[in-house]
Amino acid sequence: MVMTSHSTATAAHPVLRVPPASPAAAAAYFGASLAFHADVSDVAAALAADGDPGFVVLDSRSTASWDQGHIPGAVHLPTALIPEQAAALLDPAVPVVTYCWGPGCDGATRAALALAQLGFHVKEMLGGFEYWVREGFTYETWEGGARRAADPLTAPVDAADCGC
Repeated sequence: MVMTSHSTATAAHPVLRVPPASPAAAAAYFGASLAFHADVSDVAAALAADGDPGFVVLDSRSTASWDQGHIPGAVHLPTALIPEQAAALLDPAVPVVTYCWGPGCDGATRAALALAQLGFHVKEMLGGFEYWVREGFTYETWEGGARRAADPLTAPVDAADCGC
């Protein structure tokens, strides 16, 4: 086998040491990812639009965390209480979008798993409450509504959306 200088360089660094998946495998993986995840800006846009967004947002954190701040209109149901309370609080015909603190927390994943095991259609909101706040969306606390300026590292400052 003859290796060109490009092939040698490719094999020498970790980015391409394991080659990319085939286009078909990549399409299947990324398509599946979108079936399991929603991003903060898409959730915010759907909630801000007139009418029913077609899903309910579920905050899976503790009461103290909920009081510190949560998405307006979200249902509060800590993960540990999902098995005993989900049926009374949620309509199984309506998809659920779970969130927790942020990307460093897998609470929304655990909540999504618990809901899926009960037969609910569910997605996880990537970025969680942290990115909701960092992207400049309104949130509620025990003291009332609040909003911070968008972080230019997470959201466009001078545009309606990021264009992705």
